[in-house]
Amino acid sequence: MLQRNIVTLLALLAILAGCKKDNYDPPSSILKGRVVYNKEALGLRSNGVQMELWQHGYQLFNKIPVYIDQDGRFQAVLFNGQYKLTLLRGNGPWQDNTDSIDVNVNGSTEIDLAVTPFFTVGGTTFSYQPADSSVTATFTISQVVSGKTLESATLYVGATQFVDAINQIELTDVSPLATGTQLTAKVSLKSSKYSSSADRVKQLNLLSLYNKKYCYARIGVKTSGVAERIYSTVQQLKLP
Repeated sequence: MLQRNIVTLLALLAILAGCKKDNYDPPSSILKGRVVYNKEALGLRSNGVQMELWQHGYQLFNKIPVYIDQDGRFQAVLFNGQYKLTLLRGNGPWQDNTDSIDVNVNGSTEIDLAVTPFFTVGGTTFSYQPADSSVTATFTISQVVSGKTLESATLYVGATQFVDAINQIELTDVSPLATGTQLTAKVSLKSSKYSSSADRVKQLNLLSLYNKKYCYARIGVKTSGVAERIYSTVQQLKLP
C-alpha cells in the first residue's frame, strides 16, 4: 500500500508540476475499479500486480502506473478523457490479455475489469484453537483454466490486515494438493517451537501477536510458472 501511494504521488506531482508550468488545472477526476471473475473481486498480493493507463494524443503523454490492492481494487486521479487500460503480460495469476481496454473517464468513473484466473479459492473458514495455540483453515480450490498445474496452497498468518507471501509471520503449505474438494491447513502459533538464537525474531513476532490479542489469516494459491498467487479474503482472529 505504501509503495503504491508513493508511486502514485510521484506521478501526480509530475503532472501537477506540468500543469503549473503550462497554466492549466490539475487532474481531479477519479477512476475506481475492481479486477473481477464472475463479478467477484479477486484477492491479490497488495501492490503485486500493476496495470498501465495511457491517454493518446494528450499533451502529457505519460504512462500512468496503477497498482491493485489486495482486495482487487484500484484507483487513479486523472483528467477527463479517453484512456487505454493495459494489463501487463505475465503480471497476474490469470490468462494474459494484452488487448487495451477503452475507458472513458468523466468525473467519478467506476469499472469492473474481468479476467480469467487459472485457479480460484473459496469456501474459506478460519479458526483459532486455544488448546494447542493453532490456526486452522478450510477451503476449496477450483481450477478455471484447464492444463494449468497447481503448485502450492499456503495458509499465511500475519500481524496486520495486509497478509500475503511477503507480509506474514507464520505459514504452512497444504499437502496433498487437490482441486474441487475441501482442504485443511493448520499452523502452530506457539513461540516455544523456536528455541534457537537464530529464530529469535520469529519467536518475538509470534509473541507480539498475543500481546495484541489478534492476528490475520489468509490462503494463497500458486500456479506453476506464475509468480503471483490468487488469494482468499483476509480474516481477523482473536487471540487469548
